[in-house]
Amino acid sequence: MTRYGHSAWRVVAVVAFAGTAALAVTLTRAPARSDNANLSANLSQNPCATSGLDAWLGLGATGSAHPTDNGDRIPAHGTTYTLEFTNVSTRACSLYGYPEVAAYAGTPAAGTQIGSSAVRDTSVRPQPVTLAPGATAHAVLRVGTGQFQTTACGQVTASELRVMLPGQGMRAQPAYVQIRVPACSKKGLAFLSVQPIQPHPGIPGVTPP
Repeated sequence: MTRYGHSAWRVVAVVAFAGTAALAVTLTRAPARSDNANLSANLSQNPCATSGLDAWLGLGATGSAHPTDNGDRIPAHGTTYTLEFTNVSTRACSLYGYPEVAAYAGTPAAGTQIGSSAVRDTSVRPQPVTLAPGATAHAVLRVGTGQFQTTACGQVTASELRVMLPGQGMRAQPAYVQIRVPACSKKGLAFLSVQPIQPHPGIPGVTPP
């Protein structure tokens, strides 16, 4: 089984967003503290399966710096993308939290991770999202190596991103999204940051209402 032709996710790269705003996503508001148990139960009983989602990458645009969970910042001259998740199954499902994203290089048969995985951009709070069949949600991804010296970064070019849904565990099937971006090969450098999954399709540099 190849990672592209027979992946549990069908990965689609797009360069335009026309018509995506019409896709409906229902946002479940966080309940009062007394309902936290019910919220956790609903999310765990009806999570989105990787086999029922399409993952695709939105067009890049320049973005501004944002804080991450460990104090690092993605530079203002970095590039902002949106990771889009479309429910292609026949049932509604739930997403909550940060996807796991890492830069990869190699061939469709075998690839290796480049540097460290994306750090969490805490400028946006996680919220539970319910995806109806055909609906799309997104997470904002920022890529930037400009704050590091070339030799300290060990800059290379990543040919794809490895994406895992939040809370899926190590055995879940990842998505591999083809892209060419600069990456730091040395561990510990925050050249990627990712926000939690949010409702509605996303457009780089614009916060959906």
